[in-house]
Amino acid sequence: MEIDFDKMQGLAPAVIQDADSGELLMVGFMNREALATTLQTGFVTFYSRTRQTLWTKGETSGNRLQVIAAWTDCDRDTVLLRVQVLGAGVVCHKGSRSCFTQELPLGAAARALKDEARQ
Repeated sequence: MEIDFDKMQGLAPAVIQDADSGELLMVGFMNREALATTLQTGFVTFYSRTRQTLWTKGETSGNRLQVIAAWTDCDRDTVLLRVQVLGAGVVCHKGSRSCFTQELPLGAAARALKDEARQ
């Protein structure tokens, strides 16, 4: 099955999820080569938009992401990788298990932010 990399100028978002718990760990981007490398090696490899090169998650920290299952969405423009976290279990570069640690305000607090943005 082919991923539609053309929608985002050669890239596709890759959602990384813990295979056992279902916890959302991080999101990165892949180009064709990164996806091919990931599927071939069984370890998550991203494309760095800032460095414009491939990088395998955990290559320096040891916290590698071993692919258990790979999926695409109905539009074939996003990849979901269910992984087992190897090493110390830290995924985020800031030292937490998940990159999703900053809660956004809802309701009245969100409206206040919207009002501030208008000023």
